[in-house]
Amino acid sequence: MKELLRRFVFPAYGTRTLFAVLAKSVEVIGDLLMPLIIARMIDVGVQSGNVYDIIRYGCLLALIALVGFGFTIFCQYQASIVAQGSGTAMRNALFAKTQELSSADVHQLGTDTLITRLINDVNQVQVTVALGIRQLIRWPLLAAGSLIATLVIDPRLGGIFLIATLIVGAVFWFVIVRSVVLFHALQESLDRVSRFMREMLSGVRVIRAFRREDTERARFTEAVGAQTDKATAAANYSALLNPATFLVMYGAVALVLWFAAPQITSHTLSSGSIIALLSYMTQTLLAVGYIANLMLICTRGTASGRRVLEVLNTKAALSDREKSSFSLSRQECDHAPALELRDVTLVYDGGGEPALSHISLTVPAGSSLGIIGGTGSGKSSLAKLLLRLYDPEEGSVKIFGRASTQYAFSQLRHLVSFVPQHASLVTGTIRTNLQWRDAHATDKDLWNALTYAQAADFVREKPQQLDSAVEAGGKNFSGGQRQRLTIARALVGNPRIIVLDDSASALDFATDAKLRAALQTLRSEATSVIISQRVAAVMQADQILVLDHGRQVGLGSHQELLATCPLYKEICLSQLRPEEVGV
Repeated sequence: MKELLRRFVFPAYGTRTLFAVLAKSVEVIGDLLMPLIIARMIDVGVQSGNVYDIIRYGCLLALIALVGFGFTIFCQYQASIVAQGSGTAMRNALFAKTQELSSADVHQLGTDTLITRLINDVNQVQVTVALGIRQLIRWPLLAAGSLIATLVIDPRLGGIFLIATLIVGAVFWFVIVRSVVLFHALQESLDRVSRFMREMLSGVRVIRAFRREDTERARFTEAVGAQTDKATAAANYSALLNPATFLVMYGAVALVLWFAAPQITSHTLSSGSIIALLSYMTQTLLAVGYIANLMLICTRGTASGRRVLEVLNTKAALSDREKSSFSLSRQECDHAPALELRDVTLVYDGGGEPALSHISLTVPAGSSLGIIGGTGSGKSSLAKLLLRLYDPEEGSVKIFGRASTQYAFSQLRHLVSFVPQHASLVTGTIRTNLQWRDAHATDKDLWNALTYAQAADFVREKPQQLDSAVEAGGKNFSGGQRQRLTIARALVGNPRIIVLDDSASALDFATDAKLRAALQTLRSEATSVIISQRVAAVMQADQILVLDHGRQVGLGSHQELLATCPLYKEICLSQLRPEEVGV
């Protein structure tokens, strides 16, 4: 928690925090003066019947209350700015950090826990900061001031209250130490419930198709039951705090009244003094109760803060060069090989067997590479290497003659455009989705990309055309339309390399053929890498890479592979007639 305060609160909001604390301190001083003024009003004004003194001290009390109210409003305003501002900065930093993490990092942490930390944990820290400024200063200061005042009024009676306060402090320590562990476990159980809900919602159709509703309901009940058990355990310890606190403090009040009775009857302790003493004891009692609740909130905030810091301090598996030391010339892009892989091996974290093993190939600029293989052969893994979503365990990946690690991520994303297997669009419009790669792309650029992607016709049919709404995930479009829009998005911004990872699987054969013909016309401008299980999608490529269980079993043109690669020939004959294959 201290590190979060140093990083997000004190640098930007240190002055506001200081002013808020000072304002709250002035309010507390006023609260501490009131019992003394009331005692003076009773001893001087009420007992003697002096109306003037009663009015004078009454006006002084009203003035102190009014000033305290003003300082309270000021403190609340500053605390709100600090809490909301630091919470926003924390959330922005956490979101930016998730954008820096590699695919392996995100997989290791878990999408569900990242969402929980971004929303729930940051909110908890934000609440802790706000209450810390407004209350964490007020109540300890009020308790300490009231305790000192009781010792000044009567050291013997004040000593009773001092001992009671120390006992309450010991109770605090016991509950807080246990609560930190329990609240951390509670947040982890919340992650598991979030993970389960995410899996269930994303796979609801499959669950219903296989009639697994009862099984999933039982799993959900088990997950929520585990969370309930942890929440109950944490609540049980929390519930001990207030009763134990009030038991000790009210016992102290009873003892004080017991020992004060002889002094009151003998007039060695004035009526005003005993009222002031009881007022301070009441203030201390209230302060201790509030401190107990604040400690529980701070305990939860500390647990959440640790989880936020865990993400912020995670070192990304892939390092980004914020500024590359070079810029590619047009001549380099035209003459250097677009892609060059030398003995590349990829192993996922905890994956055991390599996903790719000893892959070597060279793709000249302006040419096309087809990648084909069965499910699990490593086709998508190779695409991730080209995008530098992962770094190879062995070997090197070069893009236009330079190692992929030499490029800044922004520079690499500008050079290499990617169309994933599962078309993904975001909420907005067709225009905003297409402008992801180039925010300044003109309408002409967008329509050109749509034309190449065979998407211009259905976009023109919409009343708002480029400004047509896109729902979350593009669910207001068919699967084929989503794929074509995703391809069009990849073509905006003039990429030098286009990687299409089985991105036409939802298209009919006629539209697929038109798309491949259109991409052929881009050869002078971009190198294309086409990943597919369809032979028809890759057979016209200049080179075809055949993968089998992560191993390179063939590389060459269609005709060369028919003669040298039995697996490729088998795939071709399983999908096409012999005369279409050319054998």
